[in-house]
Amino acid sequence: MSLDISSLISEFAEEFSSGGISVVMDEEDTSVDVLESPSDDIAAELVSDRSAYEKQKATLQTYLDSLPYECESIDVMQAKLEYIVGKLIVCAKSKNWLVLTTWDAILQCWLQMRYPMTTSTRATLVRFYYELCLLPGIEVRFIRSWADMLYRLLGSKTVKRKLESTDLQLPWKPLWDVLYKELFPKSRLAEFQGNRNLNNILLYVAESCKRYFPATDIPDMLETFLPILTPDTTLTMIPVLTSFLPPTHTHIYLPVIFRIWEAFNSHIMDDRFLEFAGILAEEHVTGQEGFAGEEGSAAWKDVGIWTQEEWLMLVSKGIESLYVPVGNSGVLRQMLLRHAKVPKSRKQLVGSVPWLNYLYIQWPSMVQYAGIPHPLLGLPSSQSIGYLAGSKALDSLDKLITSTESFFHPSNSGHWTFTLTNLLQRLTVEFADRWLEEQQPSCKTPVAHRLTPSLRRAFVDVLRTPAFLAMFSKDSFSISMAQGALRTMALLEPTLIMPELLERAYGGLEVVNETHRTTAVLKMLSGISLPLVSETIWRPGQKHLLPLLELCLPGIDLRHAACEAWRSLHAPLWFCVVWDAPGEELMEVDTEDTHIPEGVEMSPFVSLGKQEERTLVRESTAGFADWVTSLFRRVLALYENLPEEGGKKKTTGGKSEETVLKSIKSMLDVVTLHLSDQLFDLVLNLVFEYATTNAKSNAIRAFGQLVACLARAQPQKTLDKFLPSCISRIQEELKYGASSVRTTSAHDLVPSDTTLHWNMSILRGCLAYGAHALLNHKEDIINLLSLLLNKTKNERGYTSTAAIVTRVMHALSGVYPSDNRFVNEDVWNQSEFGKSHNIQWGRLYEAKDVKVEWHGYQVPSAEEVQFILDILDRVAAPALDKIETLARSTQHWDEVVRNDFCRQVAVPLVHEEGPKDIVHPCLDPETELEGLLVDHLDVKAGFILTDLNDPRYQQALQHRIRFGNVAHLAAVALRRIQGGEDHLDAVVAVVKAIDTYFLDYGMSRGDFITLQKNFAQSREVNRVSARQKENSRIAWVKRAQVYHCGRLYIHALYRRRSSLDDTLLKEDLAELCLSPYTRVRRLAQNVLHSACGSYVRATRYILPSIFNALSKGNDPDRIKGALYVLGNKGTEPLLRRQYLVALLECQHEEKPSIQKLVTTFSTECLIHLSEEVIRTSAYTAPTPGVDSSIRTLEEEFSPAVIDRKLTKAAVECAVKRIKQCLEETNETVRSILEIASRPTTHWRYVHMAVKFLMGFLRRDAVAPPELVRFFMEQTLSPQPGIRASAEQAIVKTAVLMKIRAYAKTDDELWLCKWQSPFARTISINNPPAFLAQLYQPVHEIDGFYVDLVDTGFLAWTKTIKCYPVNLTNSVPWDSASRQCLQAMHSFIGEGYLTQLATLWSQESSKASGSPHLHAENVIFMITLAKLFNGEHLHLILPVVEPLMTDTDKFKQAAAAEMLTGLLRGSKHWPKQTREELWSWLTPRFDVILAQAKPDTVSYWTSFLEPLVNWILSLHLDFQGDSAFSSKFLSLTKALNIIVVFIDSVGVRFNGVSEKYASIFFNNADSNYAEIRTSIANALCLIAKYQWRPAYPSVDALLAACAESPDPLQIRWKNERFPPPRVSQSRYDKVGLTMLLWLWVSLYSPEACLVRPHAMALLPELLSMSELSDNPELQKYSSAVLRVFSSVHLPPSLTHIVLENLVSAIQSSESWRIRLHALPALVVFFYRNLLTISSNGVLKIMDVLLDCLSDENVEVREMSSKTLSGVVRCSQRQNIIPLKNRFISLARSVKLPSRTHHDYGESLRKLHSAILGLCALIESFPYSVEPWMPSLTEDTQQIRRRSRRRFVHCASEFKKTHQDTWHKDQLAFDEDQLQSLSTMLVGTSYCGLTVSVVGALSDQWPYLQTPR
Repeated sequence: MSLDISSLISEFAEEFSSGGISVVMDEEDTSVDVLESPSDDIAAELVSDRSAYEKQKATLQTYLDSLPYECESIDVMQAKLEYIVGKLIVCAKSKNWLVLTTWDAILQCWLQMRYPMTTSTRATLVRFYYELCLLPGIEVRFIRSWADMLYRLLGSKTVKRKLESTDLQLPWKPLWDVLYKELFPKSRLAEFQGNRNLNNILLYVAESCKRYFPATDIPDMLETFLPILTPDTTLTMIPVLTSFLPPTHTHIYLPVIFRIWEAFNSHIMDDRFLEFAGILAEEHVTGQEGFAGEEGSAAWKDVGIWTQEEWLMLVSKGIESLYVPVGNSGVLRQMLLRHAKVPKSRKQLVGSVPWLNYLYIQWPSMVQYAGIPHPLLGLPSSQSIGYLAGSKALDSLDKLITSTESFFHPSNSGHWTFTLTNLLQRLTVEFADRWLEEQQPSCKTPVAHRLTPSLRRAFVDVLRTPAFLAMFSKDSFSISMAQGALRTMALLEPTLIMPELLERAYGGLEVVNETHRTTAVLKMLSGISLPLVSETIWRPGQKHLLPLLELCLPGIDLRHAACEAWRSLHAPLWFCVVWDAPGEELMEVDTEDTHIPEGVEMSPFVSLGKQEERTLVRESTAGFADWVTSLFRRVLALYENLPEEGGKKKTTGGKSEETVLKSIKSMLDVVTLHLSDQLFDLVLNLVFEYATTNAKSNAIRAFGQLVACLARAQPQKTLDKFLPSCISRIQEELKYGASSVRTTSAHDLVPSDTTLHWNMSILRGCLAYGAHALLNHKEDIINLLSLLLNKTKNERGYTSTAAIVTRVMHALSGVYPSDNRFVNEDVWNQSEFGKSHNIQWGRLYEAKDVKVEWHGYQVPSAEEVQFILDILDRVAAPALDKIETLARSTQHWDEVVRNDFCRQVAVPLVHEEGPKDIVHPCLDPETELEGLLVDHLDVKAGFILTDLNDPRYQQALQHRIRFGNVAHLAAVALRRIQGGEDHLDAVVAVVKAIDTYFLDYGMSRGDFITLQKNFAQSREVNRVSARQKENSRIAWVKRAQVYHCGRLYIHALYRRRSSLDDTLLKEDLAELCLSPYTRVRRLAQNVLHSACGSYVRATRYILPSIFNALSKGNDPDRIKGALYVLGNKGTEPLLRRQYLVALLECQHEEKPSIQKLVTTFSTECLIHLSEEVIRTSAYTAPTPGVDSSIRTLEEEFSPAVIDRKLTKAAVECAVKRIKQCLEETNETVRSILEIASRPTTHWRYVHMAVKFLMGFLRRDAVAPPELVRFFMEQTLSPQPGIRASAEQAIVKTAVLMKIRAYAKTDDELWLCKWQSPFARTISINNPPAFLAQLYQPVHEIDGFYVDLVDTGFLAWTKTIKCYPVNLTNSVPWDSASRQCLQAMHSFIGEGYLTQLATLWSQESSKASGSPHLHAENVIFMITLAKLFNGEHLHLILPVVEPLMTDTDKFKQAAAAEMLTGLLRGSKHWPKQTREELWSWLTPRFDVILAQAKPDTVSYWTSFLEPLVNWILSLHLDFQGDSAFSSKFLSLTKALNIIVVFIDSVGVRFNGVSEKYASIFFNNADSNYAEIRTSIANALCLIAKYQWRPAYPSVDALLAACAESPDPLQIRWKNERFPPPRVSQSRYDKVGLTMLLWLWVSLYSPEACLVRPHAMALLPELLSMSELSDNPELQKYSSAVLRVFSSVHLPPSLTHIVLENLVSAIQSSESWRIRLHALPALVVFFYRNLLTISSNGVLKIMDVLLDCLSDENVEVREMSSKTLSGVVRCSQRQNIIPLKNRFISLARSVKLPSRTHHDYGESLRKLHSAILGLCALIESFPYSVEPWMPSLTEDTQQIRRRSRRRFVHCASEFKKTHQDTWHKDQLAFDEDQLQSLSTMLVGTSYCGLTVSVVGALSDQWPYLQTPR
């Protein structure tokens, strides 16, 4: 068994775990090299004029001071940096990119050490990596690595940036050139690029570097980007705009950004622009004092940097991004949910979070505005009328929170809950971050723009109610977010948060109604631990600590889910002492005579004077001793009820039990750590008594953990107490046969061994800490270890022994913190501390003030080192002797011998690595240099023995060498044994021994990441901002531990191999990876992959033996093992020919599992077969940008930075390396081609070979002719997969040949900048004239064709590409290309085309939802047509003609594919050949259309796209009388063709669009849904392409956006779409067509185009919604009305829509119209909450009040529900007048008898008043307003006349207030409570009765209106 360091690390992490609320960590927190402190810049408090370098030095010093050993000086580390940079320069000069990336990792290790780097050095390195990212044709994984390094050098945007824009300038144009080819790839190249994500990587680079793009280039950027932004490219270009534009000089581009934004309806665009606006708001919060300076800063306007109109749009978009359904009724909610913008998963919510962008806009904009006196300026404070706390931004936030408040409640949870609670949490964090920043002297934010105390209090007041509602949410994520928000608010305003939180805490713990509520309370207490125990934050909190802890004790129960929350409950104990309460004479209190004023309520939450509070704390904590005793007794009782341990990992029960035990252990660890000496002795005696009188088999591991907690707190006492007892009991148990039954595999505990394992577990806990305590018992421990090793003979016994040895070795040799209390040790040991320790509760430290106590103070002492060596000599060495003896006599192994072998191998060893003699460097002397081979960064890491001449070092080294030799001997011996299955456990033990030898050194990556995550969580628990300088002591201790472990981790990387290492790797471990036993194979493969990741060139060394295992004749299990080794992701990129050939040669093995592996790995390796991979390895192109950055680097460092000799040798080797790489590539192609050409090769392997060969095609070299012939042969393969791949290979070959022929330079070749010899560019000086010219006939001599108009939507580019009519140019093929063309040409003949057509006509085996053409076939035919200029036309047409008219749809598809390819490939044919094709095809157009059937018409619609004249001449006859008539079928085909044609030609259809629009409108009354759908789609496309603002230049566009109210022509015109008014049947048909058109358009990005038409049709939409005789019309009208109400409108249009909605409701005579219009009105009101004026709100109120009196009861009910939402959002100031109005109205109504003629009118008025009152009550579902209690008396008489409605209202009131009823009921007096209970049927408060009555009342109509 190996040294179990991983388990120790995990245990360490658990012991250190703060267990606070779940923290959503940034990506940087989980990266390996980020060691962020609670304050990123610890020296931030230093004067601001100090240089950044000095601040970095001060920050570094806090790290170095925290370590127990001396570290490298800055000069030493600077020399190491210079050495690393020198290697980078050599690699870059020799273009050895693969080796360069390995030195990137070393630079990353250097950065991890946090040594200072000068600004100029950092800037030059950034420029270097930026230029590397721009290299064309480099493999994507290299660019990703360089982009990541670029980001690390620049620093995270969440903390202070390492560079400012004045330090660095980067060119943006080269990055755009590289990105452009990824965003707009050539059509036939795009399919070969795959999903390589390079465009996102480059956008990431742009986003990281945009601050350093020159601001003077902003006009050039806009000139480049805006002309190519069209409706079809918006989603591509918007990320480009937001990623490239620098965050300065925003006045240039913000107007056009907002105009583009409001013109399009796209959620993706909303998210991007919200993020962009958030970044700008954050960047410019400092105004002219910030980074942008006076010239580049954004001027402050109405709300922050935004105008009122911009702000309203931002808020509206932010509200939309919350995905909250609006409305109170169930029907309305379902309607909205059906069409809500709901994310697909929580992962998407976390990943995309558009609301997060919204909050970044909110918090920087919160200021008090001009005209509002400001407290910090010495003026009298007041608030602006109408704005909360004088802030428009906060007022907007208040309205947003108010309108969504009900969605925070657990009873109203849904997909939106996580979004809303996450918004709360992030809002509070960002606000606190800004608040803390503005308290610092270095803050640059102008005083007038800073947050104020009144703003802070108002902010917390706004958010606290929803946070309180959400803290009991149904899912743990939302609970965590709500608790995070409450934690931050408790630190900002404890007096507002803490009392209510503690009320809920006491309520949740005293009476457990729901388990999850108790769990939530426990977790919440963890979050507010700091304000709870710190008297400086909230004075009344300390006295509540012990009562809360006592209430938590019942939660320690396996049956109680809250037990798992105990991990989080211990957080308050990190800040306090569990101490005996001192006497009153010893307790330090204030001597001031402070009395409580008379009349003050003695609430436990009232803040008293210091003396009174400290007295109450002393009285409260007097029961600590009793609580501690009860706690431990409760824990011991829980242990007794645990399930039995079992399984391979010896776990206790299932996952839930394990979680409970971890939580209990974490809590006990904190408790024992902070016990006073007296209480510790009490606990120690209690635990010892239990240990000596019990031995529980189900609690062995758990009790050992408990003892370990005691040992960690006071190791000496614990060890002295337990060790003698444990030794004696263990000796006694072994004497009487415990653990004497020999086993080598995991098994259940033998009952007779219980006492032995019980005491071994206690011993393991005792020996885990305190090396100085172990020294006093040295002989006892060594003798005991020897005894255990010899006497424990079953697997559980000897593995437990190994664990004890591991603990002892780690305790003696490890460098770890020994004091983790909440105060420094010197403070803890002060005599005064015990008297006044509560004053220290909640103490926070700065990094420089923390004194970290480490084991051994410096490093382990000489006595401890000798102890380790004695264990090696006296315990380990005899074990190795036995192993060696057993390994040499394997002929007669039996069960006893196997058991002895496994027992001895389990002994771990501690070793130290020194210099090695490298026997097999695995270097190619021709192409590689030893000087460039990567080496680990040698830093000090607190190793025990470092002096090679020290005898102790040599002694430990010899033990390590012997251990390795014995492991090798054992591995060889076991391979010789026959019938190895009996010895499987022994083999596994050897593999684990090899694992120990290789990997138990330094620290593994997984363990290091675990510690980092743990530190990050602890860091976040008690800080509100990254700028906070103070944090808990434990966070700083963890930071020191992570920094030390980072040094250890660096030592585990890039290790060199000795001859023994090579032997173990190749002869043992590699062979074990090929074992016939799966268990051994998997374990060995995991060890091998880890070892190859740690040792340099280890993979290359073992590959030959792995390849040998794939050869024919090997056992299938060996082949499978070899495939798994080679298929590992760390191995694949290193492989070329051997791997691919080996995969293809595996067809000899018939085992299905092997064939499945081959298929899987062959697919996975395709990503490494691309032209970029070959070019990266053999890069020959010039690199001027990189060379320039290298020259700058050379100037930055000393002249010795570059080794001239090494550079010269590297450049010389580069030539050989490139030659070798190309030769290897060619040889690989020949080898694969040879295998694929064999007649015996299976078709699956042929297909595999075709894919491999296609990956080797590249643009800088022409494919060999034999390869092209092979591809052509496979285009006739009967296997569709092979045929498709071969066609794609021919297409790729042709495209790359064309690119190579066109390109004149390397940049043109790889950046796709080549110029076609057939193309020309023309200037666009007069855009309208240019467009008009496109509609004219082409001149026969000097005319030109424009293939694609991809500009001219917003603005025009200066030139456009065209193709002249008469061309005499030809493609300049080189000789190699001509050979390829000849190979293709020789293959094409009549027989080839006939056979090809036959294969294409076969029915596809793949199921397809709709008929379509095969893209690969069409592109293949296009390629042949372009290559040979129609030479084979006379052969193709006879083949196609019979297929065109065949009834078989697959033959028609083949004909359409061939003709489509011919037409699209004939663009550059000679005129005569082109005319021959058209003359043959033109007479057949009508035949094609006539014979096309519904299931084949889609073939021909795509085929007929280029046939302009014929399409425009199609006759549209809408007079068909039957769906099966020929006219109907012809019309359907024609319409489909026209729709496809419009979409294809785009803007060029505008010349005839008016004609077709008239036709479509005139025939909108079609009887058939298919026709109506086609008309709607056509109208949508016509509107889309007619919308073209089309400014002649970008300057004109920018000017218009800055000055014109409607620059993009989206505002409403004076025209009105006239709705048809004819017969009812025609009305329905036309209505459906128009609704389909509106539906499609409103969901499109160009939704703004149909707003005027939708508004004109609004009355008709409402009318259609009541047509119950036409469900389809009713459904579509309601849907369109709903969507139209939800679409964002510019603020200037809001009042128009509102006016129309209100008018439609008021003027309608139909109650159904009013019923359908009210939900639309409330949706519109919510979506435009901030843009509706006060007059508009009054109009809405008037409509709702009128509807409350409507004759129809359903309208009245809907109006009541709508009124409650409107009142809650915006009309709180009118509640009292409304209440008085409704009460007066109700009292004025005198109900006559039912027979009276006025009964119906009176009843309606009464119902109206009752509904109005109920709406007022329901508008505040979770609070009791001051005016509410009186309603119980005011409505007493009214209730007698309408009881059921009030019962329902009161029932809902009681249900929504049950969480806070203990507080809410205080607002009512006795009579009012009695009256309220009377509403709820009798005097019973039984919830069951209430729910039953409520359910019954829902079934009965509230009131019956008279007929």
